Amino acid sequence: MNELYLYIQQWIPLHVLIGFTIASIVGLIGSVITIPIILIRLPADYFDTRIPRYWMKDHHPVLRIIGLILKNCVGSVFLVAGFIMLFLPGQGILTMLIGISLLDFPGKRGLEAKIVGRPGILKAINAMRHKFHKPPLILAPDR
Repeated sequence: MNELYLYIQQWIPLHVLIGFTIASIVGLIGSVITIPIILIRLPADYFDTRIPRYWMKDHHPVLRIIGLILKNCVGSVFLVAGFIMLFLPGQGILTMLIGISLLDFPGKRGLEAKIVGRPGILKAINAMRHKFHKPPLILAPDR
């Protein structure tokens, strides 16, 4: 055991391990607080692919572009953090779902609906929404 510790310490300095540990704890606490808030505030039909979704359509084009860039940057951070949380403590799948929701790419709505449509995930989200007296999510029926 002591040899393994020395081997790890040789490749990864102690301050880096402490930094990863602190980042993991902050990520866990942050995800436990922010993910439910985001999922509760979503409209019930947010993941319904039959309803078009527009973001900042009534704003000045420059503000819209800046907003889209910021939204995609934040979405990338959530997506990477969610992937890391698959191996570290945290709500990895839900964090990745939030990240995907913030990103803009072709086929995004279908991917979101597929992820949310999984029974375990939909049940967890709707149970969370029920605790705060929000209606369950509405998904498009399979065609």
